[in-house]
Amino acid sequence: MRIPAHSVCTAIREDIVSGVFERGSRLTEEVLARRYGVSRVPVREALRTLESEGFVVTRRHAGACVAEPTEQEAADLLEVRMLLEPLGAARAAQRRTDAHLKVLRGLVRLGQERARRGEGEDLRSLGGWFHETLAQASGSPGLIALLTQLRHKIAWMYAVEQPARPAESWAEHGAIVDAVARGDAERARALAAQHAERATAAHRLRRPGRPDAAAAHAGRVRTSQHAVNTASSRH
Repeated sequence: MRIPAHSVCTAIREDIVSGVFERGSRLTEEVLARRYGVSRVPVREALRTLESEGFVVTRRHAGACVAEPTEQEAADLLEVRMLLEPLGAARAAQRRTDAHLKVLRGLVRLGQERARRGEGEDLRSLGGWFHETLAQASGSPGLIALLTQLRHKIAWMYAVEQPARPAESWAEHGAIVDAVARGDAERARALAAQHAERATAAHRLRRPGRPDAAAAHAGRVRTSQHAVNTASSRH
């Protein structure tokens, strides 16, 4: 039974982002195939995809290795995100469906509730879900793919501090949704730009080898294994 390469790719990417595979470390097909319980064919395809995304590089005499991005490359990612997220919000105002709007409003309600309770970890995951849904609402597959890749790479390169005033952050989310609901593309764009600029200030570059890059996500190792195994049961 063939395991799809995209499932293996997701698992390897998650382990790179969480720090299980450190920057510069080798990624051998044999070891990865054994780790995820798959053949070397989907691993090889996954590594090619991850190389195109910038997570993996191929080195002479070493083969596939985890990339080692520079500080400038990391800074560029935040700048690109600040350009693309407002575009995504503007597109969402023009193309969102009722289903998108329902999910976005539900997330804002949950976020505001969790902010009042001070439930930080829930806020982090809800925030990610909010921005993913907003991107989906843009109705642009290319833009969605770019924003998704940016989120993965930013999570890999940066630690993000929780907002000092989470209620204000979720009020900003709510204002963006209101503009999207009204179909006001320019206001959605402006609000998303302001929100992205404030959020960028909370990002702190991860230093290779420091525990914050891996320890905070150590529990996700089993998740990656589960992701591949679950996929295998469907194909």
